[in-house]
Amino acid sequence: MKEGRKITLDEVANAAGVNKAAMSKMANNNNYSTTTRTLDALCAYFDCKIEEIITYQK
Repeated sequence: MKEGRKITLDEVANAAGVNKAAMSKMANNNNYSTTTRTLDALCAYFDCKIEEIITYQK
């Protein structure tokens, strides 16, 4: 958003050091379970808190 354009999953995966397949699964599958390392990398990349990228569902 800072650059005024959309970014691809590949760009995020490469910049954050996250597996591209994992990024795709997270984006397309609500039931996908990921690691805390991946979540930490995404929070660092987006400069956000964990609550901003995940939600808890019973």
